[in-house]
Amino acid sequence: MSTVRVLGLGDNIVDRFVDRGVEYPGGNAVNVAVFARQLGAEAAYLGVFGDDEQGRFVRQAIEDCGVDTSRSSVRPGPNGVTEIETVDGERRFLGWNQGGVTISDPVRIGEDDKRYIAGFSLVHSSAYSGVIPELPKLAETRTLRSYDFSSEPEFRTPEYLDAVGPWVDLALVSLGSMSRTDTWAELRRIASHGPSLVLGTQGDDGAVLFDGDAFYYSDAAPVPGPLVDTMGCGDAYVSAFVVELLRSGWRRNARPGGAALHRSMRRAAQFAARQCTVEGAFGHGRVVDEAARVPSLPPVAAGEAG
Repeated sequence: MSTVRVLGLGDNIVDRFVDRGVEYPGGNAVNVAVFARQLGAEAAYLGVFGDDEQGRFVRQAIEDCGVDTSRSSVRPGPNGVTEIETVDGERRFLGWNQGGVTISDPVRIGEDDKRYIAGFSLVHSSAYSGVIPELPKLAETRTLRSYDFSSEPEFRTPEYLDAVGPWVDLALVSLGSMSRTDTWAELRRIASHGPSLVLGTQGDDGAVLFDGDAFYYSDAAPVPGPLVDTMGCGDAYVSAFVVELLRSGWRRNARPGGAALHRSMRRAAQFAARQCTVEGAFGHGRVVDEAARVPSLPPVAAGEAG
């Protein structure tokens, strides 16, 4: 497969910044597909949209970015919405509607979908996508699989890792300011559940990768302009990492070497730094219609739903 093709599978959401009065399209699986397209890969998104205005808004924005959504479904119910505010460039989650139909009626993979997925270099999903029952189906193809475990401990329990780890090739996890010793132990622990590569991002402290034998490090790159917010920076890192690694020849039967891993991490750090100058995940913001605003979204802990 000479052309790099990336599929985002699962979550999409509307990120509503209450301090700006603006809402943006987003979601981990969506962001990775859009960023991969920005990096020159072919990209598509397979998921579920709500049959409301928010669902139409997100889908149109994805398609405007050159990402194919033709295999996605529209289902009765609300699209996912989060409410966020920005404090000193850092996002703080205020509330969300539990992911809307993405979680209540998530994507399910049929035989036609499997054949479609088999045409991609890599399929990416996340802890917010509701796709755990579908992961064994992906293993029936030669397509590489990446999965973002986010930052919450509930997504790194032994039971959760047993359910997901055997079915993914690359595990992503946000480790915050965890010490180096604890980082090593955590990446080893996740790898013991199946993923051949485990990548931990640590914000300003850069990133650490474990390939089953050795650890690789990448410093954070300087932000090339005014810091707007950190929305999508982790997804930007992951996108650039996998696109560069795929271009280096990463395949199911071709383990990446140290030089390719180092190069991919450096490219990822640069792309993530640039993302910090962008409003929302990938722009396409619109002024919030107060008449259509979702009232009193349930509160979430910092980091949830992002």
